[in-house]
Amino acid sequence: MKFTVYREIFFSSAHRLRNYNGKCENLHGHNWRVRLYVCCEKLDNIGFVLDFKEMDRVLKNLTDKLDHQNINELPSFTETNPTAENIALFIFNESKKIVDDERVSVKKVSVWESEKSCATVEV
Repeated sequence: MKFTVYREIFFSSAHRLRNYNGKCENLHGHNWRVRLYVCCEKLDNIGFVLDFKEMDRVLKNLTDKLDHQNINELPSFTETNPTAENIALFIFNESKKIVDDERVSVKKVSVWESEKSCATVEV
């Protein structure tokens, strides 16, 4: 049996897509939504997968680096195109470094750049 929980956070930032033929090649902004999924097979002694407050802390720590920034100018995206997919991958990899242990692991990260457009990275 597996247990999965998720938590969401929102942030705003700008980016431009490199090597893209269209309007998104120009600098533009989004109000992003990020959803972090964490799973485990055995709940902790309280009955949690992971405390939602801890998930909030992880998400805030990571998205504060992106919030109100031009993502293209951040060290992780000077070479990597700041697509929704790559932003999801960045948050996935960075959250795994913080969250994963012998009991709990990051399962999935979804990033919405609009209500209709979402990219997901999952194990």
